[in-house]
Amino acid sequence: MNLAPRSVSTALWIALSVLAFAPLSAHAQSCQTSSDLEDAPRAAITSAGQRYFDMAAKGDVASLRQNAIPSLASDFSGIESTVKGHQQDLAGAQAAVKGVFLLDGTTPAPRAEFYCGVFGKNGQTSNSAAFFFENLPAGKYGVVLLDAVSPKGSMVSLILQQVGSDWKLADLYIKSTQVVGHDSEWFLARAREYKTKGQMHNAWFFYGIGRNLISRLPVMSTLATDKLYDEWQSLRPSDLPAGGKTLDLAAATATFRVTDLFPDVIGNDLDLIVKYQVPDISNNTQTYSNNVAVIKALVTKYPEVRDAFAGVVARAVDPSGRDYGTLLAMKDIK
Repeated sequence: MNLAPRSVSTALWIALSVLAFAPLSAHAQSCQTSSDLEDAPRAAITSAGQRYFDMAAKGDVASLRQNAIPSLASDFSGIESTVKGHQQDLAGAQAAVKGVFLLDGTTPAPRAEFYCGVFGKNGQTSNSAAFFFENLPAGKYGVVLLDAVSPKGSMVSLILQQVGSDWKLADLYIKSTQVVGHDSEWFLARAREYKTKGQMHNAWFFYGIGRNLISRLPVMSTLATDKLYDEWQSLRPSDLPAGGKTLDLAAATATFRVTDLFPDVIGNDLDLIVKYQVPDISNNTQTYSNNVAVIKALVTKYPEVRDAFAGVVARAVDPSGRDYGTLLAMKDIK
């Protein structure tokens, strides 16, 4: 079974777990960093991680599946989509190991918490990391963090589980280090510029992208991700849909219930996606008209988004989850 939630779409706005620091307790599991480990276990975990990286770089999904734990091998579609979706980024890439951890979860716990490295009185330090898992099966786990050294660059993170003397694949994450040709620092710089201008919605979106670009795993937190999370959350606009809260958006002669608003890459552009509820999408002409009305109303409500995004995509979603989307370039939204 996959050890953490996975999205196989291209959406940037990943709902990362809220990883607040908590003091060590008797329920915390144990963790060893690379410097804590003896040579033999460190070498075994690192070697397995590099071997699976090579399989992913070659697109050898069959071998990855053969070396996966049974619960993951039985439902491998997410891993296969991840590997195929990043094949061009990984082609010919060399692996550079950035971190190795051994997580001892042999004591079962509904919420397994691993605190690795040195923590200070205020929590994380530059030499620490924390991992949080829900309903983690008992066992010993290795985490290998690698950079794919290539012109396009990617972060590859593997979670391994010890089975006998072997380290089997338990999960795999691959993330690009850039979005539309820009890295985390670029997005964070733009976010701070938007904040200075008072464009708090743009700042919120761009902080989120910047943080996501340095977050290797949704179950992992570091000093850097914690600081960015705090900075990001301090800017959360109160009028955006989030956590089940919807936004009523008056558009043309109707009011629509917006359920989600997030940035995403469409083609080579960074666009803003708005999802809203409708009872039916079978009438394409009417749904298209509604989509255009929602796009125009959204840009009227948040005119600052003209500065940050190439276009807006409205997706009308019916009760079954089916949707109908319309994209308008920002220059065409009057």
